[in-house]
Amino acid sequence: MRQREKKVSPMSNEGRNAYVIEHLTNALLELLRDQQMDHISISELCDTAQVGRASFYRNFEAKEDILRLYLNGLFSQLTDKQEQKENKPISDFIQILFAHFEEHMDFYRLLNERHLIYLLKDVIIGICGPRPEHSTAEAYAKAFVAYTLYGWIEVWFQRGMVESSEEIATLFKMQGL
Repeated sequence: MRQREKKVSPMSNEGRNAYVIEHLTNALLELLRDQQMDHISISELCDTAQVGRASFYRNFEAKEDILRLYLNGLFSQLTDKQEQKENKPISDFIQILFAHFEEHMDFYRLLNERHLIYLLKDVIIGICGPRPEHSTAEAYAKAFVAYTLYGWIEVWFQRGMVESSEEIATLFKMQGL
């Protein structure tokens, strides 16, 4: 019996994983347009993405992890912009942050409609929250800023995202923060 020649994918493991992640992300965003997250099964997600369940579990533990990775990618662009503006007032960061939300309005509106805005909390805390190396006073000050900012974001979403990034920055300045 003649052995078949193995066909090896020209893509590296990294390339295959990027392919799987991209397709799962696109499929999840597509499915979220029509249904709540808890109504989307892993099987339906994998079928829509045209990838195997093993590929899903090789990259993620839960569907929300797909959105967390996507959010981290979006926010890495934002933090790159922020790093260029070191030592600026927090109201400048607020304006950049809300301009980011405006730029990606469809995605954030979808998160809001599907009650997934809570996924932003970890990202916000990661950007401006406390770190183990901070002093006690600095850690609490950073926590105050991070959770206040998350609260503002949540209220902005609940109110329909009508205020512009400039209006939000002005409102923040008016608070004396």
